[in-house]
Amino acid sequence: MRLITLVVLIWLVVGAIAAGQRGYYTNTQENCAGVGTIVVTVLAGPLNYAGVNPKVTDCNVPQPSS
Repeated sequence: MRLITLVVLIWLVVGAIAAGQRGYYTNTQENCAGVGTIVVTVLAGPLNYAGVNPKVTDCNVPQPSS
């Protein structure tokens, strides 16, 4: 169980580093698509260095009911 936790933690840290190297933390629009791009980049982890470049371009957030 500890090994799986360690692998998942390293996976997410590598994804966070990749997002930082791409400038997503400082140069991203503050909207749903910008946040979504950061999230999918972190979740992709080491795959970012294998050529995966996930981006969210269209994001529809449900509006609260009135």
